[in-house]
Amino acid sequence: MSFLEKIKSPKDLKKLETSQLPQLSKEIRQYIIETVSKNGGHLGSSLGATDFIVALHYIFNAPKDKFVFDTGHQAYAHKLLTGRIKEFKNLRQLGGISGFPKISESEYDTFGVGHASTALSAALGMAVARDQKGETNKVIAVVSDGCLSGGMSYEALQNAGHLKKDLLVILNDNQMFISKRVGALGNFLTKVISRKYVRHAERTAEEILNRFDTLGKSAIKVAKRAKVLFFPGMVFEEMGFEYFGPVNGHDTEALLEVLTNIKDMKRPVLLHLITQKGKGYEPAEQKPTSYHGLGIFDVETGESIGKKGDISFTKSFSDSIVKLAEKDKKITAITAAMPEGTGLDKFRDTYPERYYDVGIAEEHAVTFAGGLAKEGLKPVVALYSSFMQRGYDQLIHDICLQNLPVVFALDRAGVVGEDGPTHHGVFDLSFMRHIPNLTIFAPADEAELAHGLKTAFDSNTPFAIRYPRGAGFGMKMPKKFEDFKSLPIGKGVWLKKGKDANIIAIGNRVIPSLEACKLLAKKGIDCGVINARFVKPLDTKLISEAVKFCDKIITVEDNALQGGFGSAVQEYLSDNNINHKILRLGIADNFIEHGKQAQLYDIIGISEQKIAENVEKFL
Repeated sequence: MSFLEKIKSPKDLKKLETSQLPQLSKEIRQYIIETVSKNGGHLGSSLGATDFIVALHYIFNAPKDKFVFDTGHQAYAHKLLTGRIKEFKNLRQLGGISGFPKISESEYDTFGVGHASTALSAALGMAVARDQKGETNKVIAVVSDGCLSGGMSYEALQNAGHLKKDLLVILNDNQMFISKRVGALGNFLTKVISRKYVRHAERTAEEILNRFDTLGKSAIKVAKRAKVLFFPGMVFEEMGFEYFGPVNGHDTEALLEVLTNIKDMKRPVLLHLITQKGKGYEPAEQKPTSYHGLGIFDVETGESIGKKGDISFTKSFSDSIVKLAEKDKKITAITAAMPEGTGLDKFRDTYPERYYDVGIAEEHAVTFAGGLAKEGLKPVVALYSSFMQRGYDQLIHDICLQNLPVVFALDRAGVVGEDGPTHHGVFDLSFMRHIPNLTIFAPADEAELAHGLKTAFDSNTPFAIRYPRGAGFGMKMPKKFEDFKSLPIGKGVWLKKGKDANIIAIGNRVIPSLEACKLLAKKGIDCGVINARFVKPLDTKLISEAVKFCDKIITVEDNALQGGFGSAVQEYLSDNNINHKILRLGIADNFIEHGKQAQLYDIIGISEQKIAENVEKFL
């Protein structure tokens, strides 16, 4: 029987000998690899974090002691150690457990996550609440180095240092190399400096030196600067944290000793760990970026076995911006630590002097683009739709209010699939539609996305293009600059006119609506389709024409119904006293769980089959 099979909770983990923990970590990695190869998921970061998560659960006492993971990409080992071994086989599947920590899933998941840079704020809040209630548990925030590029992390660090609360921060530095500081000397110094008598001596010396005005304070500064020669944590110490590290995050013995030494400290502490992303699986070690988040793959070769076929919307954007930028030297691209995910890696490699990765800092990305636009460049900000939520104030105040021509390429709009509610981009139409000066375009297919990008750059206005995750519909793509065309802004197109009803669809629900019409035709129902193209400005002339042709209207969108595209159509009809009967299909007032996109479209009622069924019921 393997060690992992014996673990029903962290209490079982503590029954193991410390010498058995490396073997347990190896078994956990293998189980993660096998599961992710079948279900997809975040592999590299979870493999890299396995050793120290085992050590944390061995030393601390969850769920009394609270672990707060940042983003949650690295938390698979945590799930396996907290009674979810059987459920883990259904990771990210419809009805199965989430790919991220989730409060409703387990008492060990103390805070729901999915977006970066939230853990420190949440953990500090828990530490303050603990003290206010007179409790004594530890709060441990597990934060990757990437998450520290987000400004919210620094806001929390500053506040934590000021409040001087009992808070342990584990900084998981998972660069592609093991730091030169990690080794015999580094581990030795951290072990020594973390021991109680050494810490006590350091504080005593500081208290004595503080009694001497200028000379004493100067001596303290010199001592601290000497310390940082061995411990690169001056910035954290200046913010009020006691810093230890860096420590090899895969050295179980060192981890256990240092965690034991610091566990009873009652002030802000930061432990810096160096880990290898993809640890224990050679393909992921060799290509950590490629194996960060992926679909199903062959364990033996590491190669993807997902569907191959039609060009994806992301690739359409990637290819198109490179072709457009060849002729237009003002086009500049910005992303927030997502070059591969957004498809900007090709632009980065082709035009490195016009490419900017600002880190996990969406707010800065938006306003930075505003500065570029003000000085005559043509910036495009490529983000996931759900991450655009973070730049909302900047979109209003810094871009649209000043009417600056920034293009927002919002990938993963609509339901994204297995990543679930933290990543579904189903609110963008609702939170952008009411902002003055902003044009909103949603292409029906991958070719229309290419032309829409050209339209956006030509518009000289704030312009958002939202498009879904996944493959397009096999449409012919423009091959050279001359093949791109600007679309008339605010104009939709009739695809088919119906006598019994007409669907006004937006984005990737246009082609499924056409397919639904074919299903309805078999039942003798003549239903038409309009490709609206623009959410703002609406093609009110086309909508009026559709209602005049037949007063029964159906809107279909991959967005929240409240404040979405259907609401815009209904508002126009109502405000102008146009008689109509309308059915709005989209996402109701609830969060959509994880599952395959096709499954979720069916549940929501906007797959081609469900559109047909809903239209038939409506009629």
